[in-house]
Amino acid sequence: MHDSSTGSTGNTARPSRRTVLAATAGLTAALTAPATAAHAATPNDRRLRALVSRMTLEEKVGQLFVMRVYGHSATAPDQADIDANLKEIGVRTAAELIEKYRVGGVIYFTWAHNTRDPHQIADLSNGIQRASLEQPRGLPLLIATDQEHGIVCRVGKPATLFPGAMAIGAGRSRSDARTLGRVSGAELRAMGINQDYSPDADVNVNPANPVIGVRSFGADPDAVAALVAAEVRGYQASRVAATAKHFPGHGDTAVDSHTGFPVITHSRELWEKLDAVPFRAAIEAGIDSVMTAHIQFPALDDSGDPATLSHPILTGILRGELGYDGVVVTDSLGMEGVRTKYGDDRVPVLALKAGVDQLLNPPSIDVAWHAVLNAVQNGELTEARLDESILRILRLKGRLGLLDQAYATRAGVDRTVGTESHLATADRIAERTTTLLVNEDDTLPLDPRTTPRILVVGADPASPSGTTGPPTSVLAGAFTELGFTATALSTGTAPSATTVAKAVAAAQDADAVVVGTYNVTAGSAQRTLVEQLLATGRPVVAVAIRNPYDVAQFPAVKACLAAYSWTDVELRAAARVIAGRVDPRGRLPVPVQRADDPTQVLYPLGHGLTY
Repeated sequence: MHDSSTGSTGNTARPSRRTVLAATAGLTAALTAPATAAHAATPNDRRLRALVSRMTLEEKVGQLFVMRVYGHSATAPDQADIDANLKEIGVRTAAELIEKYRVGGVIYFTWAHNTRDPHQIADLSNGIQRASLEQPRGLPLLIATDQEHGIVCRVGKPATLFPGAMAIGAGRSRSDARTLGRVSGAELRAMGINQDYSPDADVNVNPANPVIGVRSFGADPDAVAALVAAEVRGYQASRVAATAKHFPGHGDTAVDSHTGFPVITHSRELWEKLDAVPFRAAIEAGIDSVMTAHIQFPALDDSGDPATLSHPILTGILRGELGYDGVVVTDSLGMEGVRTKYGDDRVPVLALKAGVDQLLNPPSIDVAWHAVLNAVQNGELTEARLDESILRILRLKGRLGLLDQAYATRAGVDRTVGTESHLATADRIAERTTTLLVNEDDTLPLDPRTTPRILVVGADPASPSGTTGPPTSVLAGAFTELGFTATALSTGTAPSATTVAKAVAAAQDADAVVVGTYNVTAGSAQRTLVEQLLATGRPVVAVAIRNPYDVAQFPAVKACLAAYSWTDVELRAAARVIAGRVDPRGRLPVPVQRADDPTQVLYPLGHGLTY
């Protein structure tokens, strides 16, 4: 078997594709239905059921799994990735994973070295599809990733990177949300990625939320719903499956489900008015898949089980009450929130019994795969139950056109990914999101004629995609392009006394100081840094590069903006606002409470200044 990762993405040696075409002739047109009927059974289900009937039990089990795999190539990854695959998965390559377990999907991660550059990604996708289609009764795979933009982004430059959800919430434009989905979807599809675990449909009403935060469009359920639906329609236009997450709502928790087991204490009535609203909107927009949350929600299910394993939540509410009959995918089964109560051999079985269709990234696929197989063989799960999920998955693959054409092309990458038009669109959208929260004494905008020398200090968190930043350098570079003389000095998220002193000394040679702040708390050394910079008498401009709540920690700062993320596109937009090249237009999509009295609102939802 040869992987095109060492050659052209246009390789046409696809003998097994004919098998799929013969069995599914005419399916794509029939399955590309209007959103309102996207998941309804069609006369062509007969053909899909025929595909299911020819599958072995082992093939059916495999079709339910979406798995990680290390490497930039489906057949020839680097030795370090082969070693990682052998250790964690028991196979050497993606092709071996597919041959052994017949998985129905693969998820790409930056840390798994799947996403080096657009052509490599397309080659990897083609190699994965070829490996599957060359199997007996081979089917195309759903290739997924978390391309939320903002702080969660697996595919980096030169692909187009957009502002994240909370920034889009600040921009309040459904057109921009739809454009983001359309452009992002087109680029993903060009690279062979056909399912995006986005948008985040959580309503973030807890400033202390450690896992959602700026990944949410905001705190107003109706505004979140409108933007979720718009982004979903954008992805649909590019034939990429969007995924609303994390059902039934992860927006009010102070515990990260990656490392703990959160409990949501909302009443059923509050859930209906708050958490449910964006998911209803996503379903009405024809959402292709819904991702579950590893949270306990006693008002919806008092068993103590996480929602991922809850029949009352997934089958009773999501499918029954909300009427959703599309694909349900778990959040990663390697997260602590779903592993707290049950063992890794029980979780996948219980998830299927609850109503899940796709089992995402179990810690050990061998344990999980055999657990499902054994559950069918011993009667705990019926083969008919598996068939229900496989039919939903095949309907989705059909709607996406994968049963007719699963491959990416080099020409498609070149004409689609990171084009000048797409990059300019992202910049224009970002300019509409930057939020000016404080501007006392008309500190802003800065003018290179009167404040020519700018010192940029602050936090330099790691790039979400590994291809952007560092933030202080990006800001300094943007100011330089705008006619200033700018210097960058990284001071980190916890600057030492020595680092603070160095920044204060550097400020003596500047006309103004811009500070990038990151999740500042009452005891944060970032507060000390800002206070000592203020003492120099130089104008200080604070830019919250993640949570907008930072502004509450700086009552003496006379100019403060929210950028909502530290990726280049948002930082460049903030620089243009600070320099007065564009007027600030963003409005807070969440309220900001007082630091000294969180029961009091300092800046209400919708707050935002302009020039």
